[in-house]
Formats: sequence, structure tokens, C-alpha cells
Amino acid sequence: MHSRTIAKDILVQTYLIITQDDVSMKILNEFVPTRKFLKLAEEINGLVDGWNVTDSAAGFPAPSGTVVSCILKSKYPEKIVVPIFILHYKGPVEVGGLALASDIIGLDGLAVTMGDNPKYGEPIKMLKSSEEARDFLRTSVKLKNLKLGCLLTARRSVEETLERVRGAWDFIYFMRLEEKTFPILEQVAKECKRLNKPIYSYFLVGTPKNVETVKMIGWPVTTTMDKVEETAAKLDGLVDGIIATCAGDAEGDKEMLQKLQKFRT
Repeated sequence: MHSRTIAKDILVQTYLIITQDDVSMKILNEFVPTRKFLKLAEEINGLVDGWNVTDSAAGFPAPSGTVVSCILKSKYPEKIVVPIFILHYKGPVEVGGLALASDIIGLDGLAVTMGDNPKYGEPIKMLKSSEEARDFLRTSVKLKNLKLGCLLTARRSVEETLERVRGAWDFIYFMRLEEKTFPILEQVAKECKRLNKPIYSYFLVGTPKNVETVKMIGWPVTTTMDKVEETAAKLDGLVDGIIATCAGDAEGDKEMLQKLQKFRT
């Protein structure tokens, strides 16, 4: 019994050392898979710490976010790769199968959410919440190493948001960041730090080219291109990383990522 306790203490100390040393901000790019996803990944490979891969965004069929993530992780093992994992498109068997593949390949996590309704067919609601899916994956599918995270929105009350943070999630994504929701993010980040859970914030940059796309998404922009560095500086030290995107403006993405290089680990 004594040896088990010592081993446990060593593991805990090691984990804390890793998290405490890793104080710089990771720059992830929100990656929307297309037929040319390998070419697109190669173009920005040197500018990012990894990718947050979308899952048939807005309900339109696209190359599978999980499959694309597994390919990216195999090609760039040093990168952080986390797909969005939308439950409205998947039954329990597919949920389990994709998660097991992710576990075997060594993805850095799945960001689990009910997500958008599909543009074709009806939403699948056999797993009725992100929490139910999380528990199904851990108890029935028996994942070994794969981390499971949730998406939090600034539209919910602080109390509701903090309650989800305290749930059995391994990491947190914070959505809809703008000037007026910074105080909410600060509270969430403080609780994440207390619980030793990584938190990543979406960082949506508005450009002249993505006005219509942003309108379709329905999210507020976090900042504009001329204020990217100023806004990122406020997040440096507050969150573990950001998921940076110009939402469909590919050239804007490259300019934005260049501006964010000073904040990378």
C-alpha cells in the first residue's frame, strides 16, 4: 500500500511540474477540413502549436474532423491536435469507434458538444448530453488515455459555467470571447487554474473578408486585425492557449498567426 501511495505522489508531482513549467500560451488554429487540408496544414505548420479541427461546421458535410485530426497527428506528432466532436451527427457506436481511433492514434483530446443540427436528416440524440457521452466513453467504451473536454459559452450564467468546469472534464474551451465577456473568462480561468485544468479560448478576428461568414456563424468577434497583439497580450498568462481564426479568410489567418508568434511557447 505504501509503494502505491509513493507512486501516486510521484505522478501527481510530475503532472504539476509539467503544468507549472508550461506557462506560455499555445497558439492553435481553427482548422476547417477541405479536400486540400494537407496542403493547408503544411502552409501554416510553422506558425502554430497545433490545430482545433472542426466537425462538419454548421451541419454541412465535410471531411471528418476526427479522421483529419488522426492524419494530422500522424504527420505532425509534435503538434497539439484536437477535433470538435459533434454528437448530433453520431450514434453511440460511431461515437465509441471514432473515440477509440483517436485514443489509439494519440490525439490530444476530443472537444465534445451536441453541436449544430445537420443540414441533411435529423439530429441524433441517442446520447442526450455531452456529459452522458463523456461518461459513456469512459465507462462503456473504456478509453485509456484520450482527454475529453467541453465547450463553454459566455451566454450562460457564471454559476452555470463554473459548475460545468467543476465536472469531470479534462480541459475547457471558452467560446464567444469579446470585450464584455473578458470578466467571465477571468473567473472561469481562475477556477480552471485551481482545478489544474487547461483552458483554451476561441480568438475570432474580424476582417473585411469574413464579415458575412462571421454574421452566419453568429458569434461576436474577439478583436480586429489591427488589435490582435493588444488583445492577445491580455490573454497571455490567463489561458493555456487560444484557438485563433479569421473564419474563412485564409490570408487573414496567415497575417494573424504572424502577429501571434511572439506569444508562442
